[in-house]
Amino acid sequence: MKKISTDTAPAAIGPYSQAIDTGSIVFLSGQIPIDPGTGSLKGENIAEQAEQSCKNVGEILKAAGLGFEDVVKTTCFLSDMKDFAAFNEVYAGYFTGKPARSCVEAKLPKGALCEIEAVAIRKQA
Repeated sequence: MKKISTDTAPAAIGPYSQAIDTGSIVFLSGQIPIDPGTGSLKGENIAEQAEQSCKNVGEILKAAGLGFEDVVKTTCFLSDMKDFAAFNEVYAGYFTGKPARSCVEAKLPKGALCEIEAVAIRKQA
């Protein structure tokens, strides 16, 4: 197993890795809308926060040599299910391959409105 780490996504705020690469499967830790440059939440509303969370996922995928098209499963957490439609609008622009997904309401770290974790598959040559 290889730990994936990049400065272009927020550093882990606990005892975990940004992602773990098993060789064929990459497991990404949940990404809240933290701006990696400032370490602060970015965005005032669900659309802005979803955008930053997706960007963070994308940077970790890139560090693993993968892209959004390689994601097969996501788990999405919303602090309020009333934000579901607005979240989906942003999410759909990134996860165009329509991976399997779960979406639940949860209290999130730092008062974030959303969090996205992902599992990606490395295509075998």
